[in-house]
Amino acid sequence: AVAVMVGVMITGAFHEDGLADTADAMGGRTPERRREILKDSRHGSYGVAALAGSILVRVLCVASLGPAVAFGGLVAAHTLGRGAAVAVMGLARPVPTVGLGADYTRSLSPRRVALGVAAALAFGTLATGWWVLPLSLAAGVGAFVIALIAHRAFGGVSGDILGAVEQVAECLVLVAVSGLVLRHSLWWAR
Repeated sequence: AVAVMVGVMITGAFHEDGLADTADAMGGRTPERRREILKDSRHGSYGVAALAGSILVRVLCVASLGPAVAFGGLVAAHTLGRGAAVAVMGLARPVPTVGLGADYTRSLSPRRVALGVAAALAFGTLATGWWVLPLSLAAGVGAFVIALIAHRAFGGVSGDILGAVEQVAECLVLVAVSGLVLRHSLWWAR
């Protein structure tokens, strides 16, 4: 719990806020209404539930791991989650409104996207070795699903949705690490 909360404090709960806002906005009936809800700084029931679920999943996954596995898993989860958000920024269409995430996505060059994703993969590899492959797959699946939902529900990707991408990818990476450790001896845990 402490390790997860330190991660939340270091980032200022920036990505958690995006997840909560995105979950709340899914209650809107039209893309316009959903985008309006995204701008509301208050969190509703869906947002609080998503936020609590994200923290719960991360705490349970980390608690199921030994210290050495947890450290490598957390490093991979943080970096691959952020790399997934950068990949979505480079591949997905931004929402048709203004906002920090949408504006930054519009101005992001393919070169910077590639560098961001490569850096995430490099740090993930340093932390977990070749296990970065299944962990990257988990992050990529989560990012793809959230980007697809965002395209259909909002007409594109905004900063809050990128926060949701990061959170879902981070959770899925930790779930994958927890699953792998049940069946395999992870090299970085020796």
